[in-house]
Order: sequence, then structure tokens, then C-alpha cells
Amino acid sequence: MCNKEACSVSKSHRQRWRMAFNVIYFTRVLVSLSKKVLDKKCPPLPTLSHISIDVQPVDKVSSHDKSVCFLEVDQKKLNDMVSNKNFEALIRFGGVKGLAVDLGTDIKNGITGNAEADLTHRKNVFGANKYQKPPAKGFISYVFEASKDTTIIILLACAILSLAFATSSNLSNLKSSPQRVVTSRVEVVRDGRRQAISIFEVVVGDIVHLKTGDQVPADGLFLEGHSLKVDESSMTGESDHVEIDERNLFLLSGTKVMDGFGFMLVTSVGMNTMWGEMMSLIVCDMDEQTPLQARLSKLASFIGKVGLAVAAVVLAVLLIRYFTGNTKDDMGNKEFKGSKTEFNYMMNSIVGIVAAAVTIVVIAIPEGLPLAVTLTLAYSMKCMMADHALVRKLSACETMGSATTICTDKTGTLTLNEMKVTEFWLGKETLNEGTSSEIAPNVLDKMQQAVGLNTAGTIYKSNSSTFVEISGSPTEKAILSWATFYLGMNIDEIKQTCEIIHFEAFNSEKKRSGVLVKRKSEKAMCTHWKGAAEMILSMCSNYYDKTGMLKTMDEEERVQLGTIIKNMAEKSLRCIAFAYKEVIEESGHVLEKLEESGLTLLGLVGLKDPCRPGVRTAVESCKAAGVNIKMITGDNVHTARAIAFECGILNPYEDFDNDAVVEGEKFRNYSLEERMEKIDKIYVMARSSPFDKLLMVQSLKEKGHIVAVTGDGTNDAPALREANIGLSMGIQGTEVAKESSDIVILDDNFASVVTVLRWGRCVYNNIQKFVQFQLTINVAALGINFVAALSSGKVPLTTVQLLWVNLIQDTLAALALATEKPINDIMVKPPVGKSEPFITRVMWRNLLAQALYQVTVLLILQFKGRYIFGVDEKVKKTLIFNTFVLCQVFNEFNARELEKKNIFKGLLKNKLFLMIVGFTIVLQLVMVEFMKHFANTERLDWRQWCACIGIAALSWPIDWIFKCIPISGKQLVKQRSSTS
Repeated sequence: MCNKEACSVSKSHRQRWRMAFNVIYFTRVLVSLSKKVLDKKCPPLPTLSHISIDVQPVDKVSSHDKSVCFLEVDQKKLNDMVSNKNFEALIRFGGVKGLAVDLGTDIKNGITGNAEADLTHRKNVFGANKYQKPPAKGFISYVFEASKDTTIIILLACAILSLAFATSSNLSNLKSSPQRVVTSRVEVVRDGRRQAISIFEVVVGDIVHLKTGDQVPADGLFLEGHSLKVDESSMTGESDHVEIDERNLFLLSGTKVMDGFGFMLVTSVGMNTMWGEMMSLIVCDMDEQTPLQARLSKLASFIGKVGLAVAAVVLAVLLIRYFTGNTKDDMGNKEFKGSKTEFNYMMNSIVGIVAAAVTIVVIAIPEGLPLAVTLTLAYSMKCMMADHALVRKLSACETMGSATTICTDKTGTLTLNEMKVTEFWLGKETLNEGTSSEIAPNVLDKMQQAVGLNTAGTIYKSNSSTFVEISGSPTEKAILSWATFYLGMNIDEIKQTCEIIHFEAFNSEKKRSGVLVKRKSEKAMCTHWKGAAEMILSMCSNYYDKTGMLKTMDEEERVQLGTIIKNMAEKSLRCIAFAYKEVIEESGHVLEKLEESGLTLLGLVGLKDPCRPGVRTAVESCKAAGVNIKMITGDNVHTARAIAFECGILNPYEDFDNDAVVEGEKFRNYSLEERMEKIDKIYVMARSSPFDKLLMVQSLKEKGHIVAVTGDGTNDAPALREANIGLSMGIQGTEVAKESSDIVILDDNFASVVTVLRWGRCVYNNIQKFVQFQLTINVAALGINFVAALSSGKVPLTTVQLLWVNLIQDTLAALALATEKPINDIMVKPPVGKSEPFITRVMWRNLLAQALYQVTVLLILQFKGRYIFGVDEKVKKTLIFNTFVLCQVFNEFNARELEKKNIFKGLLKNKLFLMIVGFTIVLQLVMVEFMKHFANTERLDWRQWCACIGIAALSWPIDWIFKCIPISGKQLVKQRSSTS
């Protein structure tokens, strides 16, 4: 980077400045010591006439003293230099060696001297190589959070049992994310010798030895090595391996060494690395409510207020009736007789009135709802496992059902992440896949040499089987696979007959690799080049046609070949060209530089990462469901647009808006107003960084969208955590991405994302069914107890009976309704907006119809039941209780369909539903016939049982009649679905 003379002058100046710095530093230390002495009120030091300081040269200062201060090193500048791969910033530090001097590190021997004190000092200055995890919540904190809920506060006064159910829904989060302890070890050079240490003990200034398979433990700079290649896909999203050498010195924490070995100088550790910066964006605990939680909170608050209001009215009315002498006991006498009433008798009557009011509250509050929601989510989570989706957070199931936008990666999600040769051009003609017999023998021989010798990949074929294992970068694997099966290449035979004299590895600047080879049986040598088509084409003067004829490449033909390359790029193909040149061997002269002009073009291959089968259908399903798909990729604009057209994200007849495809840099440079205006029009973001993806998610959420994001790399972790639903990839996803996500897609397929969307909507729909069923019970029970309490001062349904219905039957009903599977109709409706009510008009129609019928029937039994059936008071109350429970059993069938009249469709396929209904009836039979002391019931004969069943069965025709009534809100839903 600089000549030797300039470097020596720079070093001399640096040493002088360091000596001056040591003088100033030592003087300030003496001044600070004198202040400490004065602060302690010690006897003053004698005045010194002069001070003598022995300042040694830099080379004689101990290594420990050199590491005491790092004032010349700015940690932020180091971070920015490595993360941005800024060579100019490195030059300002004096290159790698100059930075090593600043960090007090010997290039060969590493950190030397007083190791323990120096390491501690480095950790204090630059931090430790550890990730700062947020403190985990304990059980008590979840109990405390649950007890804040209005519903729980009300129920704590009625029954402590409800707290257990409310807490159970939160405990799933406590167990959902087990922490994994990493115990990896790396080799570092300290005091001139290698030693294995934990990655947590690596400090800034360490020299780390890297080899194939190692994970880079921190950010740093390449010192020396051979053929070092790393996989940066987890950090940058780029699938090709990156070669690390003098031209590309920067190494990122979290990347993996794929080939070669080398030494690196650590510049940043822990939270100061690029990986640490991304982790700092996801450490915050997101307490944001899911759409369902927000709706259920509003519902519970509303029901609680209604229940308290009704209970207060009942309490006031009953107390007024009691103290005005309008209530009578079982003997027909007034209960309150003024001063003649005994105090204990009066208190018992008041307690009974308060109990009736509390019963109203118990009826109004759906205490089984938290458990029912958890059961529904848990059952759905189990079913989603069979559909290649692992749910890590229960609430993500229902949140996915409300998603309005899905931001997806391209590589590995929409595509297979398997590069494949799809086009092969000889000259200006294309050859279809099939047999290599169409290629002239002389061209075929050269092509096999070009592929088999000019490659960094390998082919392994076992003698005992036909299985072929190909390793290398995705591009190398695709070309080697194509040559093996299409060109009939035998790489072992080619390597045995040819000798490689010189090899020039691929680099990102020249975008090509070359090799000089010689057949062992011949004297002639041949230079082969492979690389970006436009770069190779500029080096060629001739080309082969399909027949094997050598033709001169004039300007017109060069333009035609350039057009072919451009057309391939527009079809999202990566175009690779092969060229060669015969070289005459000069006696005794070894060629050190490969020929770069006058080449002959052998052929062009077009590689493509094909779309996954079924992706287009899945995208169309999302669009039909009113869910927008946005593709975020690191590819260039042309490739991204082509893939978007192929997947169906862009419509060639509609999406020609300039704002539909945007580059990440342009997007991040928008003003806030521009971003909010254009965010809905953007469908593809190319050349994007991880922070562009995060910005996209934040902007969509600010616009009111419910966002789902797919990601597989460590760089995707902030966006996964920020999104309403984070979807990580199970095969190619990193551990960090999986830990930051809510759902893991086990097969990395976008079609599975759509399956999760279907299940999410099904979960939301099933919970709506249960809430409709639950509220029907509550409204009916509230109505009959309210009217009966006001009219007679007595409640027909006791607290025990209501708890039986709410806590036992509702739990079983929740499980029964949770077992309903997704249907095709669920994907033709638009997503439910945040502002839309959870209880729709359709649900209000259904539950009010059933509640009105049940209240009417039960009130008739309350006031006329003794005369109709000729029974006593206890049997009448048992009839009311039994009829009420059986009405709910029959209403479970009605709840299976919110809108359709045929409630029996698919019933026989859901055997669990039938089993639960049968089990509920058996429990009710036991409750009435064998637990009369517990439930305060009397046994019923078969006629009374038939009467109860007949009354309950009438709910089926009533449901059918009321579903014939049109709902205006339903028409609005249809209109929204047709316009979306």
C-alpha cells in the first residue's frame, strides 16, 4: 500500500509521537497522584525543583506498558471499517501492521507480556466476546402480569381457580425458547505459541488461527494464509463463497470458513461486531399485543363492564326489595320485618343477595376463554408440524391469520437455491439439453478441459455406486454437474492426461479465473478462461460455431453475442463464458502470466436458481386472500424483476409502475413522507441490505399492516424480531434466525408459508366459533338469572351449576371446535383488519338468536315448569339446568359454521368432535343422576329427559331459519374481497 521509504518515515514519526505521548501521560499521572495525596489530607510533599523522567524508546517499552492505553484506537471506527469493508479507513490506520502496532500486538507472536493483566485491560476497554442477553422472566412475573387483567381481577373475588387458567396461556412463552450454550473453541497465538481457548475469551488484538470448518469468532483483518474462503451468507445473504486475501482483508463474526487456512487480527468482539450490532436490535422484549389478544382484551373489558353493571343493578334492586318487605321466604312470610328481624337472619339474607349478584358476574365473565384459546392454539400447533411448520410461539398461529403483507427472501424460499445450467450457446446458436453428440468433437474436448481443469470444485464418485458427490460454490457445482451429465465429462481422466502449470483464482474484481494446462503427451499448452460473459467476450477475437468451425469475430458478431448475453440476463440467468487460446512453449521459459487477448470463445452457459414447484400457485393463493407479497433480495434489479415475474409477484400487465421495483439504497434514502407514500406500491426490493429489510418492516407496520417476514441468515434476525410474525427457514436458517423467529418453516418452501397462513386463518375462525358459542351461554344465563332475580329474588342456575358449564363444558367445547381443519373457502376472504371488530354481525345474529330462544324457554320453565310437568321446585330447577346444558350441546353443532346453513358437512371426518360431544352428554348424565348433592339436582325420568332433548334440538331449525336473514356486513366483505 505504500513504498518502503514512505513506510520507514511514517514509522519514525510514529515513534516520536509515541515518546511525546509517554512524557505527557507520565506527567499527568504524577499530577493525579498528588491530587489523591492532597484529598487524603496527608502531609504535603516537598517541593521539587526539577523532575527527571527516563523515557525509553518505543522498542524497549514492555508489551504490557504498550497495551495500557489505546487512545489512538477508536472502537467505532474499527467497527465501521470492518462492517463496511472500508480500505481507506484501514490505510489511515497504517494498514494491518500499523493497526497491530496500535493494538499492542506482535504480528508473529500475538499478545505478549503480562498476559492476565493485559487481557483484563483489553476486555475493560473493548469489551468481552459475549452476547448480552436480556434477563429471563420468572414464574412470579408471569403471575403478576396475569393478575393485572381486568377479567382476572373480577374473578379473583369469585374464584381463585381462574388465575391458573389465565397464567397457563402465558407459561407457553416461558418454555418456548430454550437458551443454547455455545462451547466452541478456537486457536489463538499468544506469547509466540498457539493455544486453544473458548471463543468467549477472545479479545481485541488476538491473532486467531482459522481453518476449514471454523466459525469466525469476531470481526477482524486477514494477516496471512492460503486459499481462505468463507461463507458470508448468514451475514450478507450472498450464497457464493468469498475469497479472503490481500485484496479482501475483512472477516466478519459468525461467518464460516469453507476452505483453506489463515490468521486474522481481531479488531472487534462481542456486541461491537457486526453480528453484535444486529443482536442489539433484537434483545428488546416485544410486549406488543397480537391482533387477537387486542381484540380479546377489548371483549373481556366490555363483558366485564356489562357484567358489573348488571350485577350492580341486581344487587340494588334485590336490596331495595328486601328492605321494603317485598321478598318472601319458602313459607310465604316476609323476610324483612324491620326491627323485629334477627340480625343473623338479616345477614344471611343479605349474603344470599350478594351471592346472587356475584353469580351474575360469574355468568357474564367468560373465565374459560383463556384456556380455550390456548387449547385451540396448541392443537393447531400440533397439526401444523405435519405441514412442515414448527411453531415456537403460540400466539403466532392466530397472528399469521391476520397478516396483510408477507416479505419474503428469494434464494432458498421462492427458489430452490440450487444453481442449474438451463441454456448452452455455441456461437450464435443454442443447444437443447439432451445429448452432447450435437457438439463437434474438437469443441467438446476443449469444453471438457475448460470445465474440468479451471475449477475450484471437486467431484467424488464411489467405485461401488453410481452416486456422484459434487462440492464447491453453487455456481461451480452447477457447471460441474452439467458437464458431467450433459457433456459426458470424466474429470479424473482429464486430470490424469493434463498437467496444470499455472492457476489464477477467481476474484471479484476481474470476475474470472484462468488456468494454463498442458497435455502430458504433447508439448502444446493451452490457456483457459472462465468468468462473467461480458468480461470474457471482450478478450475474444474468434469463436466456434455449432459445427466446430472456427470463425473470426467481427464487430457485428460481437454485438450479436452481446445481445445474447443481455437477453440471458433479462431472463434472470447468470451468464458464464468459456474461452481458450493455444500457447506455444518457448524453450526454457516458464509462463507466469496467462494470455488475456486473442482468445477463442468456446461457449456460453446460462445458470439459474429455478423457482420452487408450486411457488406461483402459492403466490396467487395469497393474492386471492388479499395478502400482498413483497420480495426482498440482494440480487440486481434485472434478476429480481425476472424472478418476480416468474413467481407471479409482479404481473406483466399491471405492475410496470417504476415504484414496483426499487433498490435498497434508493428506498433507504427516501424521506419518511415518500416512504409512507410509496411503501404499498413496492413489490420488489433489489440490492437490499439487512437494515433495508428492517426498515421495510418498520414502515409497513407504521402504515398499519400486519407483517410476516421470512429469513434464514443471522442478518435477518432484526427484521424477524421486528415483524408481527417471523418465519425462519429450518434447513438453511442459522440458529440466530431460528431463535429470533416465531415459526420455523421446516422445508424452506414458500408453499409452506401459505399453509401457515391457512392454518392461521383457521385458528382465528375456530376461536371466533368458540367465542360465539361461549357468549351464547353467557348471554342466555345472564338473561334468565337477571330476569328471575328481579322478579322473584331467586336465581334458577346456581353458582356451582354455572361453573360446571363454564369450566367443564366450555373446555370440552373449545377442544371440539379447535379440531376443525382449514377449508378452501378460508383463502378467498380478505385478511381481518386491526380496526374490525372481533365479534362480527354474523356472529351477533347467531348468538342472539340462540340466546333469545334459550332465555324464552328457560323463563317459561322457571315460571310455568311446575305446572307443565307437575313436579316440585327441585325437579323444576333440575329441568332448567339440564335443558340449559343440552341446548349448549346442540348449539355446538351450530357453531361449526358461522355462515353456512349445512352444519353437518364434514362432520363424520371429525371423529374427535363427535367423541367430545358424546363425552359431554355422559358427564351431564352423571352430574344429574349421580351427583345431586354436589350440583343440587334431582333425578329425572325418561320422559323428562326426552322433553329436555326435544327442547334443545329445536335450536337446529332455529339456527337454519336465522341464517337465512341477510347481513349487510357480509356483503361488504364480499365487496372487499372482489376489489382486493
